Amino acid sequence: MAYIDFCLLFKGAIYRQDLIGRFEVGLSAGSRDFSLYKVLAPNNLTYDARDKRYFQTDTFVPLFEHDPRRTLVKLANDISDGFDAIGDIHFPVESASSLNVPDIYVVAKLVQAIVSNKAVSVIYTSLSSGSGARELVPHSIVDNGQRWHVRAFDRKTGSFRDFVLTRISKVTLKADPALSEQSLADEAWQRKIALEVVPHPKNINHPTAIELDYGMEEGVLQLEVRAAMAGYLLRRWNVDCTKHASLRTGEYQLWLRNQETLENTDNLAIAPGYISEEKRYE
Repeated sequence: MAYIDFCLLFKGAIYRQDLIGRFEVGLSAGSRDFSLYKVLAPNNLTYDARDKRYFQTDTFVPLFEHDPRRTLVKLANDISDGFDAIGDIHFPVESASSLNVPDIYVVAKLVQAIVSNKAVSVIYTSLSSGSGARELVPHSIVDNGQRWHVRAFDRKTGSFRDFVLTRISKVTLKADPALSEQSLADEAWQRKIALEVVPHPKNINHPTAIELDYGMEEGVLQLEVRAAMAGYLLRRWNVDCTKHASLRTGEYQLWLRNQETLENTDNLAIAPGYISEEKRYE
């Protein structure tokens, strides 16, 4: 029941074969499960005989409570079991509290748009211009280490941008399919850049400890990241991106030794201390 509920909420539809394949049950057992779900939530789904698929209705209300944090992690790892809705086993492991929890229904509509390759109308509140309507074509939901955002083509500016999920207050799925605004056209998303991260040469007296922390080989952590994500990663890890390792406070335990790899990459204002060669000589 939780799996059916999860698929309807986040994909907008589910095939009977999805259920049969997921739980390795027979056709008759799968049919009984859908019948039971319809008894429990009669207004949540409708069957399209032509598509042979169950679709979410306009009056859909989740039968189960899907935890936003767990759901985002599952979506990020392509897990769609809905298991947290019926109770997970709890282990004595804690993580830092999250101050930023997106609305699960906003996430659901965005995921539906991504899965079906559709555009959405949203109300978005930005720091620079306040609240306003935008048309977006989303292609990925991303955890940048501090908060969740959606990577999307913004029809207002004609460019691919990041939109913080908690600043989206309303999402409406549009009927027209997206054409040239898909992820393959997002140059910064498709392009990978190589980062060489090392223990900070001026702030760390015992670099072996840092090498162990990050699993470095021969004193270097080699990373390949999307250009669109590089700034977030460097900020999250407090990597000193100055040319001569000049950030001297204690939180900077790492240094990017191949700073030149960041040239021609956007969204680096958040990379600690980074100044492009072009800006350096202005």
